[in-house]
Amino acid sequence: MTTLELIASALGVLAVWLTVRQNPLCWPIGLVMVSLYAWFFFEARLYSQVLLNGVFAAMQVYGWWQWTRGSSGEGGRPVVGASAMEVGAGLLAAALGSVALGLLMATATEAAYPWPDAALTAFSLLAQLWMALKRWQCWVLWIVVDVLYVAFFVFQEYWLTAGLYGLFTMLAVMGLREWRQSRLAAQ
Repeated sequence: MTTLELIASALGVLAVWLTVRQNPLCWPIGLVMVSLYAWFFFEARLYSQVLLNGVFAAMQVYGWWQWTRGSSGEGGRPVVGASAMEVGAGLLAAALGSVALGLLMATATEAAYPWPDAALTAFSLLAQLWMALKRWQCWVLWIVVDVLYVAFFVFQEYWLTAGLYGLFTMLAVMGLREWRQSRLAAQ
């Protein structure tokens, strides 16, 4: 456990909790967190995770813009459901992205675990996009991805980060419940 991992983990918990609460401050706090994690994962040679956190940095800016440009008061845009077409296309794109990124990492880098790292990266990007667009289904995908991340980080003995993803899983369950209630209350 490093100081960098400790600070990034604490900011991650705060950012996800603020996201569950639909507080737009989740995005700038998340930007600092993903920047710190990019550095952490670079040192661990998990290059798909570095790439993921670099893209997450851009997504933090995009999410902040999406959440604050709406007209529905606190939280900007309302929570909505993704269409079946959006879910299917998103899952297909993430699966194809997993294969492409895994192949790239396996052949062009000395990545420690290119295939699981790539798959978790691709599906995390989809969940993050749905979160920025306030699709309640983002939380379902985050629950699955976070559980898999727990196992991935336990395997590597990154205990604090594994614990963080365990906490993220619990927060994702809360987020699913709260966002669905928010959506139903707005109808």
